[in-house]
Amino acid sequence: MRFIGIDPASKTGFVALDEDGNVLRAKELTGIGDKDPKRMITLINDIVAHLQPQDVISIEGFPFSTQKAMFAGGLHHGIRNELYKRKLKYYEVAPNAVKKFVNVTGWEGEPGSKKRLKGAAKKRAVMNAVEKHFGFTHPSDNVVDAYILAEIARSLYIKKVKHDYQADVLTKIK
Repeated sequence: MRFIGIDPASKTGFVALDEDGNVLRAKELTGIGDKDPKRMITLINDIVAHLQPQDVISIEGFPFSTQKAMFAGGLHHGIRNELYKRKLKYYEVAPNAVKKFVNVTGWEGEPGSKKRLKGAAKKRAVMNAVEKHFGFTHPSDNVVDAYILAEIARSLYIKKVKHDYQADVLTKIK
């Protein structure tokens, strides 16, 4: 049994964990070239080539806003279409739920003087939280998000988490 996390983007994060949470594969997938549809098709093919029939899969939901909406929409739908064709079930996890699973709210500071985390600061907060929670590090924030998604898939399967905020995420996914 493997637990898969997929963070779809032009640089897609992919992580596979075993039942004990050991990392079997952690990589960033990009497809071939920089012109679509070739890049998107080869990226989707690369993602599904890494999957096995018994995998438990979590995929990050559609982004709320993106500079490249057409690519993001096509990629997200393309991956889901391929999973469907292969009869692979998956859990859809909202982008904010991915961050909540490691207790990142997107804000920092004390009540009354909180500031919204954006861009690189938000990504760094998530990467630091994943290292704190699970001891996992990777230079790609996409792979780190995929790691969280794989842990969510594993937690849904084993029905066990350490924190209430993680249980809240699992309840909303079910």
